[in-house]
Amino acid sequence: MARATSTRRKLLTTLAAWSVALVIFFPVLWMILTSFKTEVSAVATPPELLGADWTLENYAEVWQRSDYPRFFWNSVVISIGSTLLGLAIAIPAAWSMAFVPGRKTKDLLMWMLSTKMMPAVGVLIPMYLLFQRLGLFDTKIGLVLALMLMNLPIIVWMLYTYFKEIPAEILEAARMDGAGLWNEILYVLTPMALPGIASTMLLNVILAWNEAFWTITLTTTKAAPLSAFIASFSAPQGLFYAKLSAASTMAIAPILILGWFSQKQLVRGLTFGAVK
Repeated sequence: MARATSTRRKLLTTLAAWSVALVIFFPVLWMILTSFKTEVSAVATPPELLGADWTLENYAEVWQRSDYPRFFWNSVVISIGSTLLGLAIAIPAAWSMAFVPGRKTKDLLMWMLSTKMMPAVGVLIPMYLLFQRLGLFDTKIGLVLALMLMNLPIIVWMLYTYFKEIPAEILEAARMDGAGLWNEILYVLTPMALPGIASTMLLNVILAWNEAFWTITLTTTKAAPLSAFIASFSAPQGLFYAKLSAASTMAIAPILILGWFSQKQLVRGLTFGAVK
């Protein structure tokens, strides 16, 4: 009887999980389906599905009207560059907070995390003026710096959580064997925390790839990534839903594929330390 109840509960839990997943994924699925419809079918009321006019012309027109490879390359450089730069700064910072904590370490971590709760528009004017004065406006270097600063609190927090799980005695043993600080971080700490560093890197690449506010505000043409590519298909005379959906699908496809293949690593990273 107990086994039957357990099976029923497991079935209900599975159904509930699939229902929630379907609700979350439905807008993306609807966007992908719309991208293969004609403009007339895309705005039809009631919505058409089986009787819709299917076409690939939206993708062909989006490709012809825009320089997709350039937008794609900018997204790759900005997301990976900001993540690697963030890791280079966050690994020593998280090491010091995890293994040489001070009285204010917890407060510092909370303050860093609280900056992520601040509305981005609150610092829009200072950031815009700084970028103009420093010549960083519409440059990939400028966006790498901006997104690194935006995501640095999350990188430090995630690495701090991983590093806290590593026994300090191992690092002490390395010091007794003559390892300096740099060798300790590079050859002892980093290999042991490699799964955590990989999860942190994947999550921050996704966050940087999906960032729209700063990438649209601080660029015009040269350094514009795929978020600006999507915005360029929002025409002032009205939305062309099918073409906009095709552009959006082309923009999110690379990061969806990356997320699909790295989902185990991402889940492991996000749940690490949640259960003791």
